[in-house]
Formats: sequence, C-alpha cells, structure tokens
Amino acid sequence: MTTFKYQQKLSGLAFITLLALISYGMVHVEWIANTGLNSLVIAILLGIIIGNSWHHPVSWTPGIQFAAKRLLRTAIVLYGFRISFQQIASVGLRAFFLDVLVVSSTITLGFIVGKKLFKINSELALLISTGSAICGAAAVLAVEDILKSDPYKATIAIATVVLFGTLSMFLYPLLQHIHLFHLSNNQFGIFAGASIHEVAQALVAGTEMSNETGQIAVIVKMMRVLLLVPILFIFAIYFNRIRDRLQSSSQFIIPWFALGFVLVIGFNSLNILSNKTVNMINQFDIILLTMAMAAIGVETKLKKIKQVGLKPFYLAAILFLWLLSSVYVLVKVMYIA
Repeated sequence: MTTFKYQQKLSGLAFITLLALISYGMVHVEWIANTGLNSLVIAILLGIIIGNSWHHPVSWTPGIQFAAKRLLRTAIVLYGFRISFQQIASVGLRAFFLDVLVVSSTITLGFIVGKKLFKINSELALLISTGSAICGAAAVLAVEDILKSDPYKATIAIATVVLFGTLSMFLYPLLQHIHLFHLSNNQFGIFAGASIHEVAQALVAGTEMSNETGQIAVIVKMMRVLLLVPILFIFAIYFNRIRDRLQSSSQFIIPWFALGFVLVIGFNSLNILSNKTVNMINQFDIILLTMAMAAIGVETKLKKIKQVGLKPFYLAAILFLWLLSSVYVLVKVMYIA
C-alpha cells in the first residue's frame, strides 16, 4: 500500500516537473524573453490552462500538492543564496529603515483598504499586500503556506503583483529619463529597490540607468526580501491564535522554512561556495519555484477567480500608487542628491 501511494505521488510530481521544465524552456525563446515574462508566470498560466481544460487523475493530487507545499518551502529556503549580510551592510541602516517603513505601511494599508473599502477576503488582501510590499510572487507563495488559503487566492495575488511590477519596471526608468523624477542614479537605485515588486524587475529598472544603479536596486530590494522572515512569524502567531479559537486543540505552526531562509543567508555570507556553485543553486531554486507555481495553477479554478471580480486589481493599483509616491518622498527626504 505504501509503495502504491509513493507511485501516485511520483506520477503527480512528474506531471508538475514536466510543466515546470516546459515553462523554464519557454523563457529562453527569444520573443518570450523580450516580453519580460519569467518561468514562474508562464508556469502558473500553463497550469491554469491545463487544470481548467483537462481533469488530471485524482491519484496525481498528492504529488501536485507536494510540489505546491513541500517543494515551495525548500525553494524559499534556497532563496537565501541570493543575498548576504555583507550586501545588506553595504547600503547602511537608512536603507534598512526605509524598507521597514515601506513594508509595514504597505501591508497595513493594503489589509485595511482591501477588507474595509473593497470588502475583499482578509486572506486575499494579505496576499496582495505582502506580495506588493516585499518580493512579489515569492512572498505570496510563502505567506500562502502560512495562511493555508485556497490556491485561487494565491493565483489572483500573483497576477496583481506581476501586472503592476511589470508596469513599474518600464514606467520608472521612463519617468526618470524624461526628468520627472529628478533623482540621482544612487537615489533611483534606492527608489527602485524599495518600491518595485520583484527582484528581477528592480534589477532591470535600475540597470536602465547604470550597472551600479542596478546593483544598488537589487541590494535594497533583497533587504525587503529579508523582512519576509519577521512578517511570516507575525502572521504565524496571529493565525495560530485564530485557529486556537476555532478548534478545541490545535498545533502551533512555526514557519521553519523562514528560519532556514535566514540560516542560508548566513551561510552564503561566509563565501564558502564559489559563484558558479551559487548560480547553479539559484537556477535549481528557480525550477523548484516554477514547479510550485505550476502546481498552484493546476489547482486553481477559474470559476472562483471570476467570482472575486476586479476588486483585487483595484487594491493592487492603490498599493502601486502608494509605493510610487511614498517611496519617492522618503528617498527625497532621506537621501540628498
């Protein structure tokens, strides 16, 4: 019986691996690469299309859920190889304080506006807010693992951060080039890193000015990524208390993968591994994240997304404008050109 269940899990996992490899390969097609889409976005779109047009065997479900949960946690841990404590120190305490203000205010604003003004489900409001505030799709997936929410909520949240993150990536350099921002290259790097949704998007926007600006943008952005750890623990404590009220006995869920993320950052800071090895780990990590995205896409039903309507995108638009305006003012005040 155990062997049979193991084979069922492998079948579902093999299916998700195939979708992830197809998505990963599609990114390297020139015309797709020029659109700025990454393998994560393609995987979730491909998963949604297949999941809503073809019913996979029920026996595959354990493997699909394994990819959406267990592999996701491993991918978040390995995400720590993208940052080091030396990088964080290089931009100073001001940048860290700026990121703390941005992350805390964006999540708070998004949750209040989403729940009170748009009457959006609290879980969905948190997913959109955290994705906008911290690191896009990776943050959405990490928080979704804490909330244990329906897959369609993560899909909607990821769609919003992809849309407005991509808009930021193209709009911010344009506004800088036509002299509407009046930021120095250093200021623009900090602005991009503290306001744009995804790491890759911040890098592209910053590099439009110079390679040094791109590097500053990535470092400031990765400091926002590091703030994912305390946010995950805050959410874990809050939602564990809610579960305690609803259940007579419940187990406290600790986001161990968040601790693993910090430990990996610490290990990466020791510079024991070569750059080539770290790059290989990062590529493997992208594949794991892509598998998680594909699994969530397969489990997402379009009927539920249609029921939610456009309100999540209205919330994401407000957060986009908030990030643009508030970070611009903070950079201007905190960093004299």
